[in-house]
Amino acid sequence: MNIALLGFGVVGRGVYDILANMDHIQVKKVICLEDIALPDAQVCHDIRDILDDPAIDTVVEAMGGLHPAYEFVRACMEAGKNVVTSNKALVCTFYDQLIPLASEKGILFRCTAAVGGGIGWLSELERSRRGQRLTQVGGIMNGTCNYILYAMTQLGLGYEEALKQAQSLGYAEAKPATDVEGIDTWHKVILSSNIAFGVSMDPASVPVAGISRICAGDVAAFTARGYTCKLISTAACRDGAYTAYVQPTLVPAGQPEAAVPSNYNLVSFQGEYSGRMSFFGQGAGRYPTAYNVVQDLLDLTAGKGFYSPYGPKVEAVNQNKMRYYVRGARDGWLQSHAAENWGDAVVTEPVAVDEMHRWLKDQDGAFIAAIAEDLL
Repeated sequence: MNIALLGFGVVGRGVYDILANMDHIQVKKVICLEDIALPDAQVCHDIRDILDDPAIDTVVEAMGGLHPAYEFVRACMEAGKNVVTSNKALVCTFYDQLIPLASEKGILFRCTAAVGGGIGWLSELERSRRGQRLTQVGGIMNGTCNYILYAMTQLGLGYEEALKQAQSLGYAEAKPATDVEGIDTWHKVILSSNIAFGVSMDPASVPVAGISRICAGDVAAFTARGYTCKLISTAACRDGAYTAYVQPTLVPAGQPEAAVPSNYNLVSFQGEYSGRMSFFGQGAGRYPTAYNVVQDLLDLTAGKGFYSPYGPKVEAVNQNKMRYYVRGARDGWLQSHAAENWGDAVVTEPVAVDEMHRWLKDQDGAFIAAIAEDLL
C-alpha cells in the first residue's frame, strides 16, 4: 500500500513514525504547509501532486477542520483513492456526501480514530452490530472536559484554574470552545449513532450543552449530595424512535462514569444479547490516535471499508424526561417546573430533554446538569 499523508501535525507525524516500521505500507508523499525534509517521502504543497499520482492508492487525512479537508478528501475519493481520517467534524458534517460517494466510487473509507482516539470504539461498534441490535451508545467522549471536571472535583480547582492546568498539560487547546461547549462530543455521538444504528442522524435534532458555565459552588453542591458531574453523550434507538443529546450530567457515586479520572474516556454500548459493554482509555494523543489510523490502514489491506451501510436520514426526538439542576436563571417557566432548591440553584421536576434545551438557548448565564439515576 502506498499512501499520502494530508497534514503532518500531531496525528500525521504519529502515523508516519509508526509506519516507518512497516514494510508493506509506505508513505510516499506528505502535504505539509511547512518546508520540511523527510528521508523517505516527498513533501509537497499542492493536492494535485497526490491526485495525479497513480502509485498512491490511499490517503490519510490528518489536517483537521472542515476546509480544505473536505475538498481534499472528496477530490481524492473522486480520483479513486481510499481514505482514512481521524477528523470527526469532517465525517459528521459531510456524512451524507462522503459515505455514499465511497460506495459510488468503489473505494474504502474508514475513520476509527475520529471517536475515542486510541480506544478503537467505532471498530467495536462494527463488530458488535453484525450479530445483534444495538439499543444505546454514549458516555464520556472528551478528555478535555473530563480533565476539567476531574480537577474541579478531586483537586478543588475553579473552572478557570482547571482549564489553564488542562492547557498547560496539553489536554486543552488555546481556544477550547469546541471542547468545553460540547461540540466535539456532539460530533462523536452523532457519528457513533450513525454506525451503531445504521442511520444518518440529523445533527440539527441533537441538542448540546457544555461545561463552560460550571463553577466551584456547583461542584460543591454535587459532591455534598453524592454526585459527580461529567459531560455525557447519549443516543438510543428503541422501537424505531431515536434520541440523542449531549449535556453535563450528575452521575451517582458507584457508577463507572463517576470514577473516570484525568483526561480518560469511557464509552459504552447496550446490545440486545451482550448487555452493556464499556471501553476505557486515552481519548486523544499522538500515538494512541495514530495507532488507530494505522489499524484502519491494515483493515483496508484486508478489504474492510466503512462500518455500516449508509442508512436513512432520521431525527432525534428527545421526549424522555429527566430532573435538572439549574443555576444562574430565574423565570416563569423555570419556576413552574421547580421541585426543590439546592442553595441558589433550582432542581426541576422531570422535564423532557428537548424542552429543557430549548429553554436553555435563551438563557445566557445559566448552567444546567441532568440528574441521572443510572446510565445505560
